[in-house]
Amino acid sequence: MRWRPALLSVALGATLLSACKDPQVDPTTPTTTTTPTSTTGALTDREVNNWVLDSMRIYYYWNNRIPATPNLNQAPGDFFQSILYSWDRTLRPDGDRFSWIQQSVDELKNSLQGIEKTTGMEFRLYRWPSGTNNVIGQVIFVQLNSPAARAGVKRGDIFSGINGQALTISNYQTLLYTDAASQAFTFVTITGNTTTANPQTRMLDRVQLAADPVHKDSILTIGTRKIGYLVYNQFVTGPNGPSDATYDNKVDNVFAKFKAQGVNELVLDLRYNPGGYTSSARNLASLIGKGINTNEVFYRQEYNAELTRAFGSTQVRFLNKPQNIGANLTRVFVLTSDRTASASELIINGLKPFMTVQVVGDTTYGKNVASITIEDQRKPRRINWGMQPIIAKSYNKLGQSDYTAGFVPDQVAFEPLVLAQFGDINNDPLLRAAIARITGSNPGGRVASPVQTLFSIGSSIDRKAGGSNMFIDKLPSRLQ
Repeated sequence: MRWRPALLSVALGATLLSACKDPQVDPTTPTTTTTPTSTTGALTDREVNNWVLDSMRIYYYWNNRIPATPNLNQAPGDFFQSILYSWDRTLRPDGDRFSWIQQSVDELKNSLQGIEKTTGMEFRLYRWPSGTNNVIGQVIFVQLNSPAARAGVKRGDIFSGINGQALTISNYQTLLYTDAASQAFTFVTITGNTTTANPQTRMLDRVQLAADPVHKDSILTIGTRKIGYLVYNQFVTGPNGPSDATYDNKVDNVFAKFKAQGVNELVLDLRYNPGGYTSSARNLASLIGKGINTNEVFYRQEYNAELTRAFGSTQVRFLNKPQNIGANLTRVFVLTSDRTASASELIINGLKPFMTVQVVGDTTYGKNVASITIEDQRKPRRINWGMQPIIAKSYNKLGQSDYTAGFVPDQVAFEPLVLAQFGDINNDPLLRAAIARITGSNPGGRVASPVQTLFSIGSSIDRKAGGSNMFIDKLPSRLQ
């Protein structure tokens, strides 16, 4: 007998897909039954694949594209990939770029909560100098209270080697992505196309870390403008799961301060934010939106044809937040990069019907679809795999969902190799461009925006919870 997930075991994060009649739904805890395919009781790949197939046939957004008779005699990771309606620029431009599976569902869920084994140093990698096989790492930010922070590493630092080995195209993945308890990083200063003759070595421990996404907030006063500035690096509710609102409450407190001090312009820095729980996106949007109330739709969600016919679409409305500063705003500026994705893009799309949203930076990633975490919730758990398949497409109040190619910035601005600190209005090109548009001193076009001369070969952000796949969903109880 095969898996029959009439009530699929789905471990979900925070409120994204809320029921039309009741936006406040509880996390699902459905059950499954199965008869093992092995006479010894040992878990087999075929048993895992049957679970994957039955789950995907119910919830996968492109379930009508799943092969009728897929080959179940594969390793689970290969089998999962074989049934996806995978994206192809020419053949399947409407296809799936984002679904993934992991052998450990616990690691998957931890990563969605911002919990991982790390030095706390987030970085972008470049082939440098251009034309060589050498690789350098540019520190884009350092997690608060992390080993890297305690070692004095800061945004803008450059590293070129690990454990005495210079980073190259052939070895950087092996050296960087390891389970080693500690590593010696070689930090250098770059002048022109050369590095310092006397590099520094810093030993960085790798620990299990719950990253605080509320990285920096400040208020910049320029003439009559009081500009609230928030660096927010992931949509995470709190370190202990979706029921923990620690980080959402911290965002609330930031906006309470903005409101108390009369902030009348807002710069939201999402340049390194790959997405996350949409309940946190809803919370943030409800602090910003102008003229919103609990009757206004933040976004609408549509599922595959069978679920849509049975249950219709889902609407998620704004929350009533006393810290909302929308009455003092006519617009919001969002700083972006090509790593800005998913729930970050949901903020841009969802606020557009209510106020002017100006995008400053690079074109965003382009993810207008949502996923859920699927796991075996039996006690004891038999299958340790976890899936994160796409199950829905998102629209704003006006029915707009046209950003699969990303949001093109109103003002193009790129970061240089030598980075300014967050909040530096003179030396950070993205923030400087936003301030110029706010004050009217440098309006429109590409004025004062550096040309992109650096091309990244990877980033630590790409490895977080499937990369830019972070748009975490929650099924309404009527869909379970």
